[in-house]
Amino acid sequence: MQNYKDYYAILGVPRNATQEEIKRAYRRLALKYHPDRNPGNKEAEEKFKEISEAYEVLSDPEKRAIYDSQGYAGLRSHGFRGFEDISDIFSAFSDLFEEFFGFSPREEQRRRDGADISTEVWLNFEDLFTGKEVKVSYSRHEACPTCGGVGYDKEKGTKVCSVCGGKGRVTYVEGFFRLSYTCPDCRGRGFEYVEICPTCRGKGLILAERELKVEIPPGVEDGTIFRVPGEGEAGLYGGRPGDLYLRVRVKPHPYLYRKGQDVYLNLRVPLISALLEEEITIPYVNEELKIRIPKGVQPGEEITIKGKGLPSKDGRHRGDLIVILEVELPKKISQKAKELLKELAKEEGWDGGAEPIILSPTSQEEREAKGKKRGGFWERLRFR
Repeated sequence: MQNYKDYYAILGVPRNATQEEIKRAYRRLALKYHPDRNPGNKEAEEKFKEISEAYEVLSDPEKRAIYDSQGYAGLRSHGFRGFEDISDIFSAFSDLFEEFFGFSPREEQRRRDGADISTEVWLNFEDLFTGKEVKVSYSRHEACPTCGGVGYDKEKGTKVCSVCGGKGRVTYVEGFFRLSYTCPDCRGRGFEYVEICPTCRGKGLILAERELKVEIPPGVEDGTIFRVPGEGEAGLYGGRPGDLYLRVRVKPHPYLYRKGQDVYLNLRVPLISALLEEEITIPYVNEELKIRIPKGVQPGEEITIKGKGLPSKDGRHRGDLIVILEVELPKKISQKAKELLKELAKEEGWDGGAEPIILSPTSQEEREAKGKKRGGFWERLRFR
């Protein structure tokens, strides 16, 4: 299996090419390497597959975004299959070939795979700890229940095709290029149904609302895409149904955030609680945790609570909860409190002065950033 394919180079377009430029490039190359123009030429057939695969990716905004950010390997991990044979290409791009050449080449290969569907589902941050079964509602095309996806009323009988005269094929000529192709009206059968299906009006598909339940595992990252096979648009004439691509979005929590499996909490601690090394209660997901302020705690100091983070994808282990302590100095204190603090300072031998903190060259930028984050001078004083 190839690990890298440059789809832009294959079509001969720049990486910032517009959809119209990509479409024009594919039309030019499809005409050049078309199997009917190169009968028996295996090299041209492989080239036709290659440019068609490139067009399938670059003409689809979602697939193109995945390819641009994650490459060919990323597409494979999201379930991209490519084309197994030439008939897959004609099934996928029949409408496009009809636009290019005025017909759908090799239309006797009637099988058309259904298109993929993309949608989003939102989770609360708390859902990441347990996982959640979500209901997904969306619209999709399904096989018409009246005609079974055929598009015609079979009971009304048939008539000879007026376009090909019952031969099933017509000839297309463009300059020196002569191409015989399946009749676009009768699809190569040589006959037509007298009356189209009144329910789907000949399309074979109807628009329906679909609702299904999907189990989202715990610990999932925001933006993760899940593939639900067979839940996309219905195929036609025996074609495979498309897939549903479900993007998971996570609502921001008021005070919790994650880094990998670890969960972080910035906790503001009153000065008196820090000095007295009190035990404090913190709200956390669906429980309350008790932690004791460590002796001599400094602003920005971290307390790690093992195993209280998010579960791993396989569910075998959990991350940690990291509590970042911010000691809060009172903005106003009474005269009596000042006198008591002076007595305390005298008893503890605090000189009341301050000294500069020597910064190493490697940590200076980091310390400056932390200083800006914590605020002014008083919040950066270290208690001695």
